[in-house]
Order: sequence, then C-alpha cells, then structure tokens
Amino acid sequence: MADCEAVAPSCKARFRTLSLKQNSMPSSPTSAADAAPVTETVRLSGVGFGYADAPDVLRDVNLILTRGSFHFLTGPSGAGKSSLLRLLTLADRPTTGTVRLFGADVSDIDRRDIPAFRRRMGVVFQDFRLLDHLSAFDNVALPLRLAGGREADYAADVEEMLKWVGLGRRMDARPPALSGGEKQRLAIARAVITRPGLIVADEPTGSVDAVMADKLLRLFQSLNRLGATVLIASHDQALAERSGAQVLRLEQGRLSKARRVAA
Repeated sequence: MADCEAVAPSCKARFRTLSLKQNSMPSSPTSAADAAPVTETVRLSGVGFGYADAPDVLRDVNLILTRGSFHFLTGPSGAGKSSLLRLLTLADRPTTGTVRLFGADVSDIDRRDIPAFRRRMGVVFQDFRLLDHLSAFDNVALPLRLAGGREADYAADVEEMLKWVGLGRRMDARPPALSGGEKQRLAIARAVITRPGLIVADEPTGSVDAVMADKLLRLFQSLNRLGATVLIASHDQALAERSGAQVLRLEQGRLSKARRVAA
C-alpha cells in the first residue's frame, strides 16, 4: 500500500469533491451540526466521566483540537482512552463538564441530532465492525448509501478509495476472506469515504505489523494534509513519536498537556 499521491494522481482531487457531494445529501437543515463554525473541531472543558462502580474514569479533562490538527492519544490500559473516544463519538455523555464538536455543545445532545454530527465524523473501531455479508466495495459504500447517495454517483469514489488503501484488487472480497491488516485498511476506507471533518481511530494499528503500521500512519497523515482533524488512540508510543504529531497522554483519568515530538 502507498499513500494517496503514489496510488493515484487523481485521488486528492476526487477525495476533495466528496465533501461537496455529501453536502447535497439529505440532512437536517436546522441542526446545530450543519450550522456551527468548524475552526475548532473539538473542545472539552472540565470533563469528567464514570460509572457507578468507577466514577473517575475521566477527571477534569480539558482538550482543544483545532481544525486540521493531528494528535495521538496514549496511555496505559485502563487510563480512559476508549472512554474519551466514546464521548467524542457521542456514544456516551460526560458526567460533568462540556463537550463541543464543530462549535456546538453536545454535552446533552438530543438523540435525534446525533446522526447529523456523526455524518461529519469518521470512526475506526478497534474491532473493525465490518459487515461480513457485504463485499469490500459495499462496506465502504455503505455510509454513502445510507446518506441517500446513488451508486452511479459514488462508485468511482469508492473504487478510488479502495485503491488508495491498497485493496483495489480485493473489491469483491468479503471480510472473512481478508487478513487482519486488510480488514483494518477496509475499516479506515469506510471511515473516511464521506470526507469527515474529524477522524477518530481506536488502536488502528493494533492488529498489524510494524511495516503496515507505518503505512497506515502515512495514510492518516495524507488525510490530515487534506484538512481532516485526526485523533488516534494507540499504545504504540514509538509510532506516535515517529508521526511528528501532538501527543496527549492519559493517566488515571487525567490528560497531560500536548507535546510535539520529532518525526
């Protein structure tokens, strides 16, 4: 697998057009997600989160992700990384504090408004969450299809994206026939096909070797150069340091100040 520039010269231009196509798809015209400014993609202020038996999973978390920034989120197991991602993807709500996405307060968001925000995100799950009965092409096309797109309009974009992630010859394969690394790349392709403003990835290199991890890192860097805000949760400190991105660290529910490391 190579990055966007090496796979197809037209990839950048085609990928940029996806945002224009997405804007023409059905959405709620009055939702805060569609109207909010996007200079600041994420802002967490005094956020706490927990459960009845673990009230301090996250404590007084403050975080700002500006548009087009790239961050790694690191920390030991149980530090709260997955919980923080669940707040950002609106799977959970904070116990205390406020969460703002794309300029809008989503701390106590109405469930009816959640889809509008999620259309602006690309989420890469640790367990892939691919649909085994669908081909690679149809897995990637699914978000566009659910948004009301027609296959005639998006087929070329889906094919280009699959080529971009090195699966151009596996478009008809179903997930059970793919390797772990291929599934990971397929999950990434599905997450970014809608040209999201925010990409959140939970351990996206956890099931691949070091060579593939570096290739996936280059893919995320290409997406970031195209304007996406990227947050990757990972145990791989070495990969984070090679990325040159801002590194955040969670320990015992507290988030340390971002620091930049050498690429």
